[in-house]
Amino acid sequence: MTSLGLMARTVAKAPLALLAILVSTVAGCVSAHPPLETVSRVDLSRYLGRWYEIARCPAWFEKDCVGATAEYSLNPDGTVKVVNSARLRTLDSPVKTAVGRARVVEATTQAKLKVAFFLFFEGDYWILELGENYDYVVIGEPSRKYLWILSRTPRMDETLYQQILSRLPAKDYDPARLIRTLQPAASLEPDRILP
Repeated sequence: MTSLGLMARTVAKAPLALLAILVSTVAGCVSAHPPLETVSRVDLSRYLGRWYEIARCPAWFEKDCVGATAEYSLNPDGTVKVVNSARLRTLDSPVKTAVGRARVVEATTQAKLKVAFFLFFEGDYWILELGENYDYVVIGEPSRKYLWILSRTPRMDETLYQQILSRLPAKDYDPARLIRTLQPAASLEPDRILP
């Protein structure tokens, strides 16, 4: 068969492939999970700055990441600049950085955001728990596929960490899925807020 003939057969099958993708996407949107509650209010000005990843659910985009941080700053248009940094496998490997933006999608609480690192793809970023002093945060999303525990410091008090884990099943998350993130004993870079 010529390449033109193969292309014609492929194009003829494209509507079926698109239908299959659409059906699987819609089916994936139907959740068997109960509604996921967020915190009642977030003061974004207090939320900005550097956070250290303490633990996460496995994610293909964070495979082998250690020393992971997220840094948030306000953009002139009111969105949030997101700078995620990590090292691969060891704390002495080079830092890799991904820059994205987040936008608040629930203005009353500011606890539900959409984050984009690619032009047309946005992911849910819901603030499920937030320390009274903005010293830790638990971030999740409705499908329960992803979850992050972040802290303002590279180390989190073990008692606090265990308390957070004990509350996850009530949110329909399995704490056994979490991976602890290796962090340096002290920050490798001075804390700073990006412009």
